Amino acid sequence: MAGPADPLSRFAALLAPQGQELLARLRREEQHPAHALRLGTELRAAYPADLVVDALAQHELRLRARAKFSRAMDMYFTRPGLEQASAEVIAGHRKARYAGAGLVADLCCGIGGDLVALAAGREVLAVDRDPLHLRMAQANAGAYGVAAGVTAVAADVREVSFGGVVGSGLALGGVVGSGLALGGVDAVFIDPARRAGGRRLRAGDSEPPLDWCVGLARTVPRVGIKAAPGLPADAVPPDWEREFIAVGRDLKEAVAWSPALATAAARATVLPGGHTLTPGRGAPVPVRPPGGYLLDPSPAVTRAGVVADLARLVGAWQIDEKIAFLCADAPVHTPFARTLRVLDSAPWDQRRLPAKLRALGIGAADIRRRGLAGDVESLHRRLKLSGPRRATVVMTRVAGRPWGLVCEDVT
Repeated sequence: MAGPADPLSRFAALLAPQGQELLARLRREEQHPAHALRLGTELRAAYPADLVVDALAQHELRLRARAKFSRAMDMYFTRPGLEQASAEVIAGHRKARYAGAGLVADLCCGIGGDLVALAAGREVLAVDRDPLHLRMAQANAGAYGVAAGVTAVAADVREVSFGGVVGSGLALGGVVGSGLALGGVDAVFIDPARRAGGRRLRAGDSEPPLDWCVGLARTVPRVGIKAAPGLPADAVPPDWEREFIAVGRDLKEAVAWSPALATAAARATVLPGGHTLTPGRGAPVPVRPPGGYLLDPSPAVTRAGVVADLARLVGAWQIDEKIAFLCADAPVHTPFARTLRVLDSAPWDQRRLPAKLRALGIGAADIRRRGLAGDVESLHRRLKLSGPRRATVVMTRVAGRPWGLVCEDVT
């Protein structure tokens, strides 16, 4: 019998009327920060201590989750579950690949970040070996109004076969045990856990291993694998697509798409606008000295290897064959790069940099380094700037030579 410390029992208490009442009260109290000091004492006097602890922890996670989910205040999380969950904007973008698929299996579904997008308008098998995350995924599907089409499967994904026939006991909206053969699956999405928490994902760095995830395509041709942003080209077969997804300027994750879902060899995607850039053919990009404007490509562009494609798209040139910075003679407005106006361009000379910045009226400077070694923190300490302007100092190479550029944002 589950004891009071059992995670499922404690989560069930949050879902019960008293738990829901407590969570609703915390949500109201958020509007009155002056009450925070006395809130804990009042709650412990009115509710069981364990329930108060769990509700306060859940409320804190919900507040953090608002950066990822529009319905965060109605959802449920664990700390690791929230950290690994795909943001709503990414899951919403990714679900388009599954258009036309009937039954989709969401493997290693966690708290359901992708599930809530995949289950809109279709049936989904949600599989996870963590019973608490699986139960939270069901509740979160309910928060988005898609729980009716979700079947939760409590299993290690490697124990589930997709070649058999779903048994009559597998009812939509239910929870079934492991060791099942799940037939009729049209497509698979899997989010393997990164063992070391790193940004690079190779064959043995995830659970289940990446090779096992890739092998799913032999049974179900349409497979998408969520990966860390550092997914290298040799991590998946050459006929798979590697998509790198940024939200704004931040590179968030990568996805490996099997040949049945792939539409390009690689892809840079920038959200929330849904902008994508893929490799194409074209003339070599010229390499010339810096011009009036510097383009700093999105990390999704550099990881996807489409810097040259971006240059051809906007009419820019490279300043070095091995450096991803681009230049143009006029301002460029593109979701795939940050555009900076060049105030000064010269061979790198760290000794003269502080005087140069002061002469330009620079009082604050960000330092961007690419292709040139240097201690950024030490340089920051030595600058001792004052002035009304803010600039970006770029440490890089031009035609193989160490080079420095002082730039400001294009408004």
